[in-house]
Amino acid sequence: MMNLVKYLSNCGAASRRKSEELIRSGHVAVDGNIECDPAFKVAENMAVMLDGVQLSLPEMHHYILLHKPRGYVCSNADAHAEKLAVELIDIPGVRLVSAGRLDKESEGAIIFSDDGEFINFLAHPRYGVLKRYEVFTVRPITLAWQKKMVSGITDEGENLKVIAIKELEPCRYEITLNEGKKREIRRLTAAAGAPTRRLIRKSIGKVELGKLPCGKYRELSADEVRLLLTNTN
Repeated sequence: MMNLVKYLSNCGAASRRKSEELIRSGHVAVDGNIECDPAFKVAENMAVMLDGVQLSLPEMHHYILLHKPRGYVCSNADAHAEKLAVELIDIPGVRLVSAGRLDKESEGAIIFSDDGEFINFLAHPRYGVLKRYEVFTVRPITLAWQKKMVSGITDEGENLKVIAIKELEPCRYEITLNEGKKREIRRLTAAAGAPTRRLIRKSIGKVELGKLPCGKYRELSADEVRLLLTNTN
């Protein structure tokens, strides 16, 4: 027995949060009846349908690191997107969900999986999985603004801040985040008067993008999955 919301996420149908939205909005049926309670207990012999398609728990999970190119959208549900990042991954019959997002104009490391609990862990800010970025700006960020980016600023009612920023050379920085609000680095550099011209995510926790070519993917090793779940940054 497991909660319906956990069943959906474990099937790889969606993240935990999105699964709850799907259930509450009437997209899920259990044994032929619409079920809107995310806490409904699913037994082993019950048939769970999402928009008319029966779900099943996978015999094994997939954990994929993709080097996302610019111009690709991470959301599976964006009906207007011409190019979806998940379509670069060729694993027939497996529904993969991204752990968080990289905006359309950004590139680099993004993790996909059909393990909903794993996705929820990586995506939720309370678990503090660090992400490291290489950021190129149109002009240098002053030392005063680098300090502000660490201490935090308010933008559109949100507190934006980085864990660390290191200047590698003029207009090129290494920036570390543990949360990643929508377009957070771009908003911070714009506020500093040095807009981002290129952004590459280099690592997620201990998992490095390394020499993985742009547009290619690989399965994470068991050790990499373990390190991510134990959050050994």
